[in-house]
Amino acid sequence: MGKKSERLSVIKRIIADELISSQEELIQHLAMRGVHATQSTLSRDFKEINISKMPHPEKGYIYVSAEHIASRSEMGTSNLGDAILDVKFSGNMGVIITKSGYANAIGVVVDGRKSSDILGTVAGDNTIIMVMKENADHANVLEMLHKTFPSLQSL
Repeated sequence: MGKKSERLSVIKRIIADELISSQEELIQHLAMRGVHATQSTLSRDFKEINISKMPHPEKGYIYVSAEHIASRSEMGTSNLGDAILDVKFSGNMGVIITKSGYANAIGVVVDGRKSSDILGTVAGDNTIIMVMKENADHANVLEMLHKTFPSLQSL
């Protein structure tokens, strides 16, 4: 296994097993496992393996992977769908309004679904912009969101 792929694997394991709230904290955990990385390297790694931050009741914000976001009940909501407040469409754009701090994590999950209707998302603190293919079916996008986030309230 190459140095980079080994580092990515260790990062995923640490993020899955620990409540990590800063890059400095993650660097310390990596060093304890014999893996050395800089903050700039971690930032690139986070993008490659879909790591984002989301609110945590005790730690403020923690790093999570798209694979584990919906399954971690410690985050204050049993399902991210609870954090989605509204979904609106205009042409080939969609906007998802979330509770403060949840947009990035939800955007990672939506991007991870690789929907044939959604080209990608851009997330802020509480707003996600979805860019959809021309003539994308809004009903299909809503259906995908309901399947992805089962507790999503009817909008």
